[in-house]
Amino acid sequence: MNTKTMEGIVGAKTNMNMLNTPMRVYREARRKGDTGAMERAMGYAGDYSKKAESYRKETMEGMKEDAKEAREKEKAEREKAIEKRKEERKEAEERVEKLQDRNTDTVEISEEGKILCQEMIEKQENGTGVSHEQEHLGGGTTHGTATGTPAFKAPDIEAD
Repeated sequence: MNTKTMEGIVGAKTNMNMLNTPMRVYREARRKGDTGAMERAMGYAGDYSKKAESYRKETMEGMKEDAKEAREKEKAEREKAIEKRKEERKEAEERVEKLQDRNTDTVEISEEGKILCQEMIEKQENGTGVSHEQEHLGGGTTHGTATGTPAFKAPDIEAD
């Protein structure tokens, strides 16, 4: 909390409390009909009221400054978070580039291959072993699972 805000709140509250005394004197003087005492009491009450208003204005200024500081702080935190994300993204891109720089091969599986693989998995799950399509591929090496059942039959490929 801003110093102006605290001073304003305390000052306004104090002056409003102090305003009660001249107002009590004014009511007492009015009851007695003493106009001189009434005027003096109203003078004091007016002074306290003006001071309370000036403290209220000071409080409002302090609250505006608090809000401005909070906005600036939030903006700085937001910019810091954006910068951090940029750095993290840059580090991730560098890691990807390092991985890509390695001498690696890539494999692309055709749609037909994906379909055949899915069929093989389904046949294996059903317990039938080799799928009907694989039998039509011709001879080749049969690769089995740990239980000895054929997982799939790879076709023999002749080198050119």
